[in-house]
Amino acid sequence: MRVHWSMLPVAAALLWAAPGSAQILGSDADACSPGRGSAIQANITGLKDRTGELKLELYPADEEDFLKDDRDLIREGKLFRRVRVPTPPAGSIAMCIRVPRPGRYALLFTHSRDGKNKFSIWTDGAGFATNRRLGRSRPKVDEAIVDVGGGVAVVTIKAQYLRGLGGFGFAD
Repeated sequence: MRVHWSMLPVAAALLWAAPGSAQILGSDADACSPGRGSAIQANITGLKDRTGELKLELYPADEEDFLKDDRDLIREGKLFRRVRVPTPPAGSIAMCIRVPRPGRYALLFTHSRDGKNKFSIWTDGAGFATNRRLGRSRPKVDEAIVDVGGGVAVVTIKAQYLRGLGGFGFAD
């Protein structure tokens, strides 16, 4: 393919922008494009390794429904949404999950290192938008709250893994 010299400024701008931007992953990736409505873009950091799959789950922002079984939430007509992707072998990780409308939501990130659909406290990682150390107790909904306006709310979630008797903490 031949490129005309007049295209060089455009090509240079694209190359210059590419290193700082992460490809947005997940079945809802297009929801994080401008003008597509309300969504959450979760930039994930601190993975222990690049195995298995990554998952975002969206819950109602109340203690009663937070981390409740998805089948129960769906049966009760309550909000639940999940996006999962294979862990990319390298690069920045940005995942997108759409939300039904602007509002307050609870967001859970998990790293299933073996790729199974069941969370293992012994091997798998988790994280929330506040990035408070999880320790040994069950997370509270306040740790997972994300307020979403009419566009894309961007959060950075640092993954945590079991670190001995102290419970969950950051890998590094």
